[in-house]
Amino acid sequence: MEIPPQMQCLFSAEIEEDGASFVVEVPDREIQTGDLEVGKTYRVALLSTESSPQRRAAGGQSDDTQGPPVEEGETRRVEIEDIGEQGDGVARVERGYVVIVPDTELGERVAVQVQNVQANVAFAVVTERLSYDE
Repeated sequence: MEIPPQMQCLFSAEIEEDGASFVVEVPDREIQTGDLEVGKTYRVALLSTESSPQRRAAGGQSDDTQGPPVEEGETRRVEIEDIGEQGDGVARVERGYVVIVPDTELGERVAVQVQNVQANVAFAVVTERLSYDE
Protein backbone atom coordinates (compact mmCIF):
# COMPACT_ATOMS: atom_id res chain seq x y z
CA MET A 1 0.00 0.00 0.00
CA GLU A 2 1.33 3.42 -0.90
CA ILE A 3 0.96 6.21 1.63
CA PRO A 4 0.51 9.40 -0.39
CA PRO A 5 2.31 12.55 0.83
CA GLN A 6 -0.99 14.46 0.91
CA MET A 7 -2.45 12.10 3.55
CA GLN A 8 -3.46 14.35 6.45
CA CYS A 9 -4.50 11.84 9.08
CA LEU A 10 -4.80 8.13 9.75
CA PHE A 11 -6.94 6.51 12.42
CA SER A 12 -9.14 3.48 12.98
CA ALA A 13 -12.90 3.77 13.42
CA GLU A 14 -16.07 1.73 13.26
CA ILE A 15 -18.73 2.36 10.64
CA GLU A 16 -22.04 3.03 12.37
CA GLU A 17 -25.51 2.91 10.86
CA ASP A 18 -27.67 6.03 11.24
CA GLY A 19 -31.01 5.42 9.54
CA ALA A 20 -30.43 5.43 5.79
CA SER A 21 -26.79 6.59 6.17
CA PHE A 22 -23.55 5.30 7.62
CA VAL A 23 -21.25 7.34 9.85
CA VAL A 24 -17.51 7.26 10.53
CA GLU A 25 -16.57 9.45 13.50
CA VAL A 26 -13.35 11.45 13.23
CA PRO A 27 -11.58 11.74 16.62
CA ASP A 28 -11.30 15.29 18.01
CA ARG A 29 -7.49 15.05 18.06
CA GLU A 30 -7.46 14.77 14.24
CA ILE A 31 -9.27 18.10 13.87
CA GLN A 32 -7.18 19.76 16.60
CA THR A 33 -3.88 19.05 14.80
CA GLY A 34 -4.87 21.72 12.27
CA ASP A 35 -4.68 19.41 9.26
CA LEU A 36 -8.48 19.12 8.94
CA GLU A 37 -11.16 21.79 9.00
CA VAL A 38 -14.83 21.40 9.90
CA GLY A 39 -17.05 21.99 6.87
CA LYS A 40 -14.37 21.12 4.29
CA THR A 41 -14.64 18.11 1.98
CA TYR A 42 -12.00 15.35 2.12
CA ARG A 43 -11.47 12.05 0.34
CA VAL A 44 -11.82 9.09 2.65
CA ALA A 45 -10.26 5.69 2.02
CA LEU A 46 -11.51 2.62 3.85
CA LEU A 47 -8.93 -0.14 4.34
CA SER A 48 -9.79 -3.60 5.55
CA THR A 49 -8.09 -4.90 8.65
CA GLU A 50 -7.58 -8.41 9.92
CA SER A 51 -7.94 -7.31 13.55
CA SER A 52 -11.34 -7.43 15.18
CA PRO A 53 -13.31 -4.17 15.27
CA GLN A 54 -13.04 -2.07 18.42
CA ARG A 55 -16.09 -1.96 20.65
CA ARG A 56 -17.30 1.14 22.43
CA ALA A 57 -16.11 1.41 26.01
CA ALA A 58 -18.56 2.06 28.84
CA GLY A 59 -19.99 5.55 28.59
CA GLY A 60 -19.97 5.56 24.81
CA GLN A 61 -16.34 6.64 24.45
CA SER A 62 -14.28 5.14 21.66
CA ASP A 63 -11.12 3.21 22.57
CA ASP A 64 -9.22 5.79 20.42
CA THR A 65 -9.26 8.19 23.39
CA GLN A 66 -6.66 5.95 25.04
CA GLY A 67 -3.89 7.38 22.87
CA PRO A 68 -1.29 5.44 20.89
CA PRO A 69 -1.12 1.71 21.70
CA VAL A 70 2.71 1.79 21.85
CA GLU A 71 5.24 3.59 24.04
CA GLU A 72 8.77 4.82 23.36
CA GLY A 73 11.31 2.14 24.29
CA GLU A 74 8.77 -0.66 23.96
CA THR A 75 9.79 -3.81 22.04
CA ARG A 76 7.27 -5.46 19.69
CA ARG A 77 7.19 -8.32 17.21
CA VAL A 78 5.55 -7.15 13.99
CA GLU A 79 5.05 -8.21 10.39
CA ILE A 80 5.74 -5.71 7.62
CA GLU A 81 2.42 -5.38 5.76
CA ASP A 82 3.29 -2.62 3.28
CA ILE A 83 6.15 -0.52 1.98
CA GLY A 84 5.77 3.27 2.10
CA GLU A 85 6.79 5.72 -0.63
CA GLN A 86 10.22 6.27 0.97
CA GLY A 87 10.84 2.50 1.03
CA ASP A 88 10.25 2.02 4.77
CA GLY A 89 8.27 -0.92 6.09
CA VAL A 90 4.78 -0.34 7.45
CA ALA A 91 3.41 -2.52 10.26
CA ARG A 92 0.07 -2.19 12.04
CA VAL A 93 -0.68 -2.97 15.65
CA GLU A 94 -3.80 -2.51 17.78
CA ARG A 95 -6.60 -0.37 16.31
CA GLY A 96 -4.74 -0.20 12.99
CA TYR A 97 -2.07 2.08 14.47
CA VAL A 98 0.86 2.41 12.06
CA VAL A 99 4.49 1.68 12.95
CA ILE A 100 7.12 2.71 10.37
CA VAL A 101 10.18 0.44 10.29
CA PRO A 102 13.13 1.38 8.01
CA ASP A 103 15.34 -1.27 6.38
CA THR A 104 12.66 -3.95 6.17
CA GLU A 105 10.96 -5.86 3.38
CA LEU A 106 7.33 -6.70 2.65
CA GLY A 107 6.24 -9.77 4.62
CA GLU A 108 9.29 -9.72 6.89
CA ARG A 109 8.77 -10.53 10.57
CA VAL A 110 10.92 -8.47 12.93
CA ALA A 111 11.33 -7.48 16.55
CA VAL A 112 11.45 -3.69 16.83
CA GLN A 113 12.11 -1.09 19.47
CA VAL A 114 9.80 1.92 19.30
CA GLN A 115 11.87 5.12 19.08
CA ASN A 116 9.35 7.91 18.51
CA VAL A 117 5.58 7.93 19.16
CA GLN A 118 3.18 10.42 17.60
CA ALA A 119 -0.63 10.57 17.70
CA ASN A 120 -1.10 8.64 14.43
CA VAL A 121 2.20 6.89 13.78
CA ALA A 122 5.28 5.53 15.55
CA PHE A 123 8.80 4.99 14.26
CA ALA A 124 10.82 1.94 15.27
CA VAL A 125 14.16 0.25 14.55
CA VAL A 126 14.79 -3.44 13.97
CA THR A 127 16.37 -5.23 16.92
CA GLU A 128 16.03 -8.76 15.54
CA ARG A 129 14.96 -10.44 12.30
CA LEU A 130 12.60 -13.33 13.06
CA SER A 131 12.01 -16.56 11.23
CA TYR A 132 8.50 -17.23 9.97
CA ASP A 133 7.88 -19.98 12.53
CA GLU A 134 8.51 -17.68 15.53
